[in-house]
Amino acid sequence: MLKICSKEQITNHKFLNLVSVAYQDRNGADKSWIYATRGQDACPDAVVIVPYHPDTGKLVLIREFRVPLNGDQIGFPAGLVDPGESVEAAGIRELHEETGLEVRRVLKESPPVYSSSGMTDESISMLYVEAQGDPTTRFNEGSEQIDVLLRSQEEVLEMLEDKTLMFDVKTWIVLDRFADTGRVT
Repeated sequence: MLKICSKEQITNHKFLNLVSVAYQDRNGADKSWIYATRGQDACPDAVVIVPYHPDTGKLVLIREFRVPLNGDQIGFPAGLVDPGESVEAAGIRELHEETGLEVRRVLKESPPVYSSSGMTDESISMLYVEAQGDPTTRFNEGSEQIDVLLRSQEEVLEMLEDKTLMFDVKTWIVLDRFADTGRVT
């Protein structure tokens, strides 16, 4: 049986840190691992909002510069859940901050899920919503470089076939379903 022997936080940053873990494998051999953590008490750490804009019949996506990729990634609006904040409240706040849109109706909320558990313990919830209003980036923070994209089922299919685009994994899965079925939930 695998056994965690010790953990040590080896960086001290506000939003993301590294943890070094010593553990024993099932044969009793000493091993080590390093992973990233948000270190928040909240679970989930973050929310990813999947906004459908029924007035246009399109999904709302963002193209955002991501430092680790040194380029733009196609994704959905997202952000950290503040201490004491609900997933729904965080989703409403982040959708407005990143796209200028408002939530008309919440369609579904996922439980906390983990997208890269070999690298991080970060958990996120997916919040599927109907959005309304006109997109704007005027509420973006200075550290955000975001373009708001409204895309139909046909346009999403074209995006998925474009090998030059970089997609967030969660976004690609939702877009693939939307391209096939025209539905997000």
